[in-house]
Amino acid sequence: MDIPNTAARNRAAVFFMIGASALISGTSLLAKALGLPMGEVAGLHPFQVTAGRFWFGLVTLLVFLGARPALRPGFAGANWGLHMARVACGWLGVTSMFAAVAAMPVAEATAISFLAPLVTMALAVLMLGERLGLTKLAAAALALVGVTLILKPGTAAFQVAGLYALASAGFLGVEAIFIKRLSGSEPALRVLLMSNLLGSVVSLGVVAFVWAWPVAGQWALMALLGAVMVGAQACFVQALKRGEASLVMPVFYTVLVFAAVYDYALYDVVPDLLAGMGAALIVAGALLLAFRQPVRAALTRWRGRRDLRG
Repeated sequence: MDIPNTAARNRAAVFFMIGASALISGTSLLAKALGLPMGEVAGLHPFQVTAGRFWFGLVTLLVFLGARPALRPGFAGANWGLHMARVACGWLGVTSMFAAVAAMPVAEATAISFLAPLVTMALAVLMLGERLGLTKLAAAALALVGVTLILKPGTAAFQVAGLYALASAGFLGVEAIFIKRLSGSEPALRVLLMSNLLGSVVSLGVVAFVWAWPVAGQWALMALLGAVMVGAQACFVQALKRGEASLVMPVFYTVLVFAAVYDYALYDVVPDLLAGMGAALIVAGALLLAFRQPVRAALTRWRGRRDLRG
């Protein structure tokens, strides 16, 4: 759907990114469960968890396209180089993140990985020619302070497993730039299909070295992981298609908020005061991005009416 109004398009982009964040936070919890023992059965290797994510993601997408043949994207004109670069960064980023959440708390790994939006914002200026205005910088600063409060530098979050989360941040930050380039020139469904197709091929070549036959519960979790990740990808691509990368990527910080909600709902974990303050700052940054243009327009109209009265 074409959205001619810039403000409406940017708001839609922000809300799509919030939806992606809610789903991605869920995938981290699923990956955590898959990496832990299930009864007497050992947890799965991160390579196998990533393979399950891509395989079942591809199956989910093929089922959807089978039911909606009119939406099937063709491969003519596809930018294979960009697709392969995007998939390589995505595969490395997802695998690094799954390795991190298997060895440390999900919230801490997620917080460390949230350097990714900052990487994307910096690269968007260098590679896409986007501008970083005062509002975007302020929103990014709020989100970064919020992440710092949740992360609590000097705590157990800074451990060897944290290096996986740092690697994930770098890879996913670069991947977002490739997605932005692809979303501007190719159909969103082709981007999703190529991602899961090429990711499945890469995973197939790697997982053979660590394969362990999953039990029924692990198969079910991998299937759910793949389906949820496709939904997250769809929202993520739509967000980048509608808004500037430097605008929507800081909204990705809301994954931390959803992680806290899921932790409370599933494990009765209540965030401490600093974590709560950090989450509030992250939400404030997202709202600042979502409503900056309507607020600016309202202030302009108010000033115009005031000048007319004067």
